[in-house]
Amino acid sequence: CNRVVIKVIDWLIVLFVRFTEADTLVMGDVTYGACCVDDFTARALGADFMVHYGHSCLIPIDSTEGIKMLYVFVDIQIDTAHFLDTLRFNFPLGHSLALVSTIQFVAALQAASAELKPDYEVLVPQCRPLSPGEILGCTSPRLEKHVNAVIYLGDGRFHLESIMIANPEIPAYRYDPYSKVFSREYYDHEAMRATRLQAIESARSAQRWGLILGTLGRQGNPKILEHLESRLESSGRSFTRVLLSEIFPGKLELLADVDAWVQIACPRLSIDWGTAFSKPLLSPYEAAVALQQVGWQEVYPMDFYSNQSLGAWTPNHSDNQPKRPSRKPIQVCIYRVFCNICRDNM
Repeated sequence: CNRVVIKVIDWLIVLFVRFTEADTLVMGDVTYGACCVDDFTARALGADFMVHYGHSCLIPIDSTEGIKMLYVFVDIQIDTAHFLDTLRFNFPLGHSLALVSTIQFVAALQAASAELKPDYEVLVPQCRPLSPGEILGCTSPRLEKHVNAVIYLGDGRFHLESIMIANPEIPAYRYDPYSKVFSREYYDHEAMRATRLQAIESARSAQRWGLILGTLGRQGNPKILEHLESRLESSGRSFTRVLLSEIFPGKLELLADVDAWVQIACPRLSIDWGTAFSKPLLSPYEAAVALQQVGWQEVYPMDFYSNQSLGAWTPNHSDNQPKRPSRKPIQVCIYRVFCNICRDNM
């Protein structure tokens, strides 16, 4: 290739510039996670190859727009022995433990799981298309109620809160591999649900809606936009389309005639920061509730990128995937061919 676009964590940029001989372009947009793959901009810059460093391949390489894609994964090594000793000290033998992490620690998580299985009922849950044990801030699996604890391996709370929201009845714990601190974590589920229900109720009476298509990488999804437009049109409501890379209260206040907003970017923006906006700022799921497409779920769904999501307001729902031609059954014939030595000894 002649021109390469790099989408990386900021401090890694210098390594790529030093060790490549290709015409290298470094994208300056912020990278929050796997949803920030920016193949559209890379193609517009004339690149024929793109490198995305540090995150899982949430956007499949066969789905990028006219550009080859390379995902470079990161495997962060931890003190696995200390992690195992911590769990054994805090949980009785035989307990059911669900182990989750971000993609950078999945290899360590799998190794720890194998060590724990003789003494515990260990679950490494998967929410496809994510890897086993991997969770995102917007996508986590629902667990069986018999699970005694969720163990999150990683720093920070953003991703952990996702599986806590999806499983409010299961105690959650965090092991920080850098500080080696193990802590019980809490989330105010009642306050979150009350706040989001209030925003939904306020939006029900809105006549003029604003639809925000996120343009930061692949956060926005035109299929979801089309779905919401169709629902609003059928209900007789008017709407305005707005394209934004990042969503701030000051930007939305410039459109004072909009009664309610729906952002197709990051569902956590509505959950975590919705109260900072003067008008209701709904996620696509919350918009579906407000427009009476689906009922309010007592357990808030964290299924934004899940293949088994609740409805067509998520990117990987079957309604939003390209129709693939059905394959004809393949007949396989097996012929046994042996060398003379093997045949003589049969």
